[in-house]
Amino acid sequence: MSETASGRLPGDLTAREMVERIIRVDHAGEYGAKRIYQGQLAVLGRGPKGEVLRRMKLQEQAHLDSFSDLVATRRVRPTALLPLWHVAGFALGAMTAALGEKAAMACTVAVEEAIDEHYAGQATELGEDEAALRGKIEQFRADELEHRDIGLAHGAEEAPGYRLLYNIIKGGCRVAIAVSERV
Repeated sequence: MSETASGRLPGDLTAREMVERIIRVDHAGEYGAKRIYQGQLAVLGRGPKGEVLRRMKLQEQAHLDSFSDLVATRRVRPTALLPLWHVAGFALGAMTAALGEKAAMACTVAVEEAIDEHYAGQATELGEDEAALRGKIEQFRADELEHRDIGLAHGAEEAPGYRLLYNIIKGGCRVAIAVSERV
């Protein structure tokens, strides 16, 4: 294999393409997270976990608003899969909530750990010329870890079939991330 004159290999993303991909997938992810919490709130919103879920949803909405602004200001094409994430996110939230509060919290743990890994990789990829974006991602990553910790504190690991549920949801998140970066 030969490198191009710029040191990039054929198929490597330019810096701009990488940033667009980051903004696109993070916008999609925060949209999906908001929809998951909306689904959970539709089932559990009037119960004892309602306030906890509302607080986490508000943080996800703030993250989504931030990435929506970046989509507009940087003229990034959002993923074409937003209609799918609209339905899938709500369904995932509602279905796990229907399994019980602990299953809803298990969903939170799985999703937030997938996002933590994803955001950590992005923060590493971004250079000094994107320090503001990296800072935003690191701030949001801390919020996502807080959500994971809330899920653990509220009995996520006590959900029936926790390990199976966790692995299915986390794997699904990884697939959604990979597809949303490109489509």
